[in-house]
Amino acid sequence: LWKNYIASCWNHEGDPVELLKIADKVTQFRQHLKENPTFLQEKVKQYFKDNPHRLTLSMSPDESYYEKQAKLEAEKLKQKVNTLSEEEKKQTYEKGLELIALQSKPQDTSCLPALKVSDIAPTIPFTELEMAFAADEIPVQYCAQPTNGMVYFRAVSSLNTLPEELKPYVPLFCSVITKMGCGALGYREQAQQIELKTGGMSVSPHIIPDDSHLDAYEQGVLFSSLCLDRNLPDMMHLWSEIFNNPHFEEEEHFRVLVKMTAQELSNGIPDSGHLYASVRASKTLTPAGELQEMFIGMDQVKLMKRIAEMSDIKPVLRKLPRIKKYLLNSDNMRCSVNATPQQMSQASKEIENFLKGITRSKKERKPVRPHVIEKSPEPVPVGRERLNCSQITRKLITEPTFKPCQMKTHFLLPFPVNYVGECIRTVPYTAPDYASLQILARLMTAKFLHREIREKGGAYGGGATLSHSGIFTFYSYRDPNSISTFSTFEKAAEWAQSGEFAQQDIDEAKLAVFAAVDAPIAPSDKGMNHFLNGISDEMKQRHREQLFAVSSDHLIDVANKYLAGGKSTHGLAVLGPENPHIAKDPSWVKR
Repeated sequence: LWKNYIASCWNHEGDPVELLKIADKVTQFRQHLKENPTFLQEKVKQYFKDNPHRLTLSMSPDESYYEKQAKLEAEKLKQKVNTLSEEEKKQTYEKGLELIALQSKPQDTSCLPALKVSDIAPTIPFTELEMAFAADEIPVQYCAQPTNGMVYFRAVSSLNTLPEELKPYVPLFCSVITKMGCGALGYREQAQQIELKTGGMSVSPHIIPDDSHLDAYEQGVLFSSLCLDRNLPDMMHLWSEIFNNPHFEEEEHFRVLVKMTAQELSNGIPDSGHLYASVRASKTLTPAGELQEMFIGMDQVKLMKRIAEMSDIKPVLRKLPRIKKYLLNSDNMRCSVNATPQQMSQASKEIENFLKGITRSKKERKPVRPHVIEKSPEPVPVGRERLNCSQITRKLITEPTFKPCQMKTHFLLPFPVNYVGECIRTVPYTAPDYASLQILARLMTAKFLHREIREKGGAYGGGATLSHSGIFTFYSYRDPNSISTFSTFEKAAEWAQSGEFAQQDIDEAKLAVFAAVDAPIAPSDKGMNHFLNGISDEMKQRHREQLFAVSSDHLIDVANKYLAGGKSTHGLAVLGPENPHIAKDPSWVKR
């Protein structure tokens, strides 16, 4: 990020060191404003209003673009083939065989410098957390960190009491709730205050699987924001107004926000199609899967498209105040603050005032689902003491009668390539096999899937991952194939079962996994694994030890136990063009 920031100046013989002195520039800017209150207005006039050097560019899409591209490519290929002699065709064919042989040949990596697994630290540093109650019964996690004068606030509000018919509209509610205006502020004034007083205020769905049970999960909404310490009262006042007095009257502005959201979701499919395919493929594997598809999958994309095309949007707008009653109150809420030790006292007072000032439910609401369990994370070390963390209890939804089932879905989209996902239900985070599956996913990606899907198959990318929800996912990205890619996934499982990998391959996979596990955590995110996911440092340390202990036998065992055909429930999904093989197969759902 910093390299990109200074590159332009540096390339034009500017001083990159001067560019990095942000504090000095801010001080200089404030001095200019103090000396000349219209400093910014004059700069806007100088560089924008009165600047004659401008270019206006407009673009319009060509609906037959892909057809024209395919036709041009076919013609170009035909022209190239026609110019070849029989001898040149034979040489081209033989070179193709040589390429396949080269791609299948193991590469000699012994000449490359490399870390060893023994170089990795055996333990992780533990993060000190302080737990407290605010407004009598609302848990707050405080994490003192060197945040350089910034305060980071998060809160999670449960969805357990929200009626089922309102749930599909939760992502839309999250998208617009900070952009509709609140209290005495219209949406323009609200946007201005958020820009002036904070580094951003966001709301998003929060679906977190349990760390020890595949059929349990937490459902909620996450509120996040950050600001300079001097602006903390203003930021918390904005949150108070959003919680207590949000505006839902501006129908035309709401329509604009809906269309923007729908367009952003649609535009995001070509860049994240493999993620949409994976979410869809996992829909019927865990109880949380259906909610994930509803909130962040293709179901949400289609819902937003339908809402954006509605001539009368009032029925949808009227749902927002109903959702507000269930979400924007202090019931079933927990909060966290990351700031410097010197800021914690003020932060505690502001959080207390905020929570006391927002509404609480007058009556007890019954949860929508009949099975709700309360779960507390393991004790977290604070200095030399260990606190009982029952005060940050998460209320999990569990469905004891849930039975996973297979579903195969093909979304017909006007793309020249496919996005493929195959998901398998395995084990939760705390299970002993989880570490072996995590290493196996990385091993299969580097030593088999990359070669077969990208180098041989021609896809932009492909691999395997294991999510915290215990879903093992095979995927491919911008893939010219689909059915053959599913066959490759099967071959990858057979390759893993056969144990055709060396100890060096396992060590490389471990190093890659530890590179992600040990990635630096910003001060703003310290303690968030515990707050958001319920995963304590003790749990992470145990998982670390399990990663170190993974052996070849463990990898073969989990491959046989979970990836072999018929051993676990699979889900499949494809986003892409018409496919004759899928069209003839009645087991596929076409959307």
